[in-house]
Amino acid sequence: MATTATVPFTLDTPTLLSLGFALSLLPLATLLSFLLIPSTSPTYKKDRFIFFWHAYDGLTHFVIEGSFLYHCFFTYTTIPSSTAKHMPGPHFLNQPERLYGAAYGSGPTARLWQEYGKADSRWLGADLGVVSLELLTVLLGGPASAYICYLAYKSSSSATSSSSDAATKAAGYRFKMWFVAIGLAVAELYGGFMTFAPEWLSGSHGLDTSDPMYLWVYLVFFNTLWVFVPIWVLRQAWVEVKGRFIDAALVKKGGAKKNL
Repeated sequence: MATTATVPFTLDTPTLLSLGFALSLLPLATLLSFLLIPSTSPTYKKDRFIFFWHAYDGLTHFVIEGSFLYHCFFTYTTIPSSTAKHMPGPHFLNQPERLYGAAYGSGPTARLWQEYGKADSRWLGADLGVVSLELLTVLLGGPASAYICYLAYKSSSSATSSSSDAATKAAGYRFKMWFVAIGLAVAELYGGFMTFAPEWLSGSHGLDTSDPMYLWVYLVFFNTLWVFVPIWVLRQAWVEVKGRFIDAALVKKGGAKKNL
């Protein structure tokens, strides 16, 4: 990784507010999970974590990464045509006389990305690869996360009902929940790889790891969450699928379960 410091880390008021805003989504997602997933559900612990993670995931995609896309498409500065003609393309939105991105904006969301951009400069402008991935993340990953939260809520609520078809409804919701969660987890892992692999393969010119805050908080903490948790989701999905198909088939045949 790159190690040359460009802007030293300073814990000033704008930085504190930016970090506080980014981290505030965690307690909000936690509160929603406790309010909407009843503790009377037999799988409430797992469901609460599934709900919490995807609520946090969705809020991050919609609010934080959505603001990144907003600045990429609507925030820009104009450069002289004499300068623009010497800048090699391709140009974002085919506008050679404009530079797009949060670096040229003002306000809290622009300041948030200006802070993160100290660790990864690609997020200051409209990097074509990053913007392409974020379009999928915000427009598909965000709604998928919200849908998983809805299915976790419906599944847990149905599991606590005493109606005759409640178990069937709960099973149907859980099937949909895990099906979408598998697809989203794979997409999150792929998106993370495609975000950083081009940098690693080209010498990490956009990354600044000279300051421990940039390395361990901005780059490691805020990005490895979308590595470890999706892997956990896939592991739990494997258990769910195995229980529904393999274990159920063995029990039906009267055979002994095997560890697969």
